Amino acid sequence: MTKLTPSNAPTSPARDPALHLARKPGVIHLALAMGGFAIGTTEFATMSLLPYMARDLRVDAPTAGHVISAYALGVVVGAPLIAVASARIARRSLLIGLMLVFALANGLSAVAPTYGWMMLFRFLSGLPHGAYFGIASLVAASVVPQDRRTAAVGRVLLGLTVATLVGVPVANLLGQIVGWRWGFAIVAVLALITAALVAVFAPRDRAHAAASPLRELGALARPQVWLTLGIGAVGFGGVFSVYTYLTSTLMHVTGAAPSAIPAVLMVFGVGMTLGNLIVPRFADRALMPTAGAALLWSAAVLALYPLAAHSLVAIALDLFGVGLGCALAAVLQTRLMDVAGDAQALAAALNHSAFNTANALGPWLGGMAIAAGYGWSSTGWVGCALALGGLLVWLVSWRASAADDATPQPAPEAVG
Repeated sequence: MTKLTPSNAPTSPARDPALHLARKPGVIHLALAMGGFAIGTTEFATMSLLPYMARDLRVDAPTAGHVISAYALGVVVGAPLIAVASARIARRSLLIGLMLVFALANGLSAVAPTYGWMMLFRFLSGLPHGAYFGIASLVAASVVPQDRRTAAVGRVLLGLTVATLVGVPVANLLGQIVGWRWGFAIVAVLALITAALVAVFAPRDRAHAAASPLRELGALARPQVWLTLGIGAVGFGGVFSVYTYLTSTLMHVTGAAPSAIPAVLMVFGVGMTLGNLIVPRFADRALMPTAGAALLWSAAVLALYPLAAHSLVAIALDLFGVGLGCALAAVLQTRLMDVAGDAQALAAALNHSAFNTANALGPWLGGMAIAAGYGWSSTGWVGCALALGGLLVWLVSWRASAADDATPQPAPEAVG
């Protein structure tokens, strides 16, 4: 009989909450989703707080919108660098470290004295974003069966969608009552709570023996990885084009009272939440068709946005539809798991670089349309064009994948 030593003895569930809850992935998903809630609150609340921030930092609204692009740039830069550099770090330890950095950067954002400092702190806040979501998605998928991966990723992203339902309206209300800086201070606290929850509940793991930065970089040699990233980078830009200038549109086009704005933001959040609950069920059965359908849906509801903008009820219903289409993020996350081979961490993190490329592209193009005199609601037409652009990339990816599947594979060599 093998003698159990401290190194090979099973860990007592009483001393290891993560092991005790190994058969309850929902608890692990909830801990990971808290980080999504913190990230979603700061990402989307910043957009809704732009008018107040611009006034306090003494810049106009389009200029203030550049802090959103600075955050997005941080995600785009940070996601691949962190994923590659941390290849030999255990996922649980990495998630804790990322949330601590996120807490610090958002705390600094809350006390930024000038527009220039705010740009720097938002860039730093964006650095952990993509790596956190990427690694959290891999951890979430690792504790469920293969045919429930998209649903697991969707649960992690539910933190982000619930943020649009609860965190963003609360932050917007705080911005109106006590000042926009409190929105960032709350996010810093949420990030610290996430670090504690991950420390307690996330599975205790070790980095794979073969893991290395070079192996992670192998993802960049796969065309389907680039095509999948392109779908998100272009196709999701429409959501950010509309959402960035939503508060201004509600004020200047819809004529909504400031007290009504949080309610409209909540409707968008309800759409995102339901989308992440419903759409992944279809994606686990037909992944790429579901992605294409989500892009078509987004193009349609974004095209209706300029028409709906003149009525509070109509724009709320349209934003609910825009929110439903945001489930594309979970679908593409699973697609990257399928096409990335053994470079899972980099590919998973790059998904959020792609979406934050969209976060930079959408507001930039939407701002150009507004500056050109086409009006606040013209961001809907910009968004429709971006969704259709993403659909074009999706079509190229799907056709290339079908061609690869149809290519005959070489027969195995005879033995003996």
